[in-house]
Amino acid sequence: MPLLRFDLIEGRTEAEIETLLDAAHRAMLEAFGVPERDRYQIVQEHKPSRVRIEDTGLGIQRTEKVIIVSVTTRPRSVEQKQAFYRLLCEALEKDCGMAASDVMVNFVTNSDADWSFGDGEAQFLIGKLGAKAPQ
Repeated sequence: MPLLRFDLIEGRTEAEIETLLDAAHRAMLEAFGVPERDRYQIVQEHKPSRVRIEDTGLGIQRTEKVIIVSVTTRPRSVEQKQAFYRLLCEALEKDCGMAASDVMVNFVTNSDADWSFGDGEAQFLIGKLGAKAPQ
């Protein structure tokens, strides 16, 4: 946890997607300080005609490499989020040749009660993961 979802335009090779996921994982590890095996990533590819990612009037130029990264997570500080934005763009530029202008990120924040990693349990709530949440 966090859960990272990547929406991108189809056409990347398996190796390119693997490199993208590895780069994003490293950025997440550094920004959030989570364990190495805390890796939950989903890639959804779309036909070019099914993706519209504009710039909210900021003048940001996008290419066919544009991606949206949705991060579902427990609460994170503003500093952690800003570090993730920066580290993710740096890693994707270095490893994937992507421009920072092609990386859009959004956070969806939830609570400990919103996570079950299996076995029909809420591991954060019962103390198997992290600090037990207040009752």
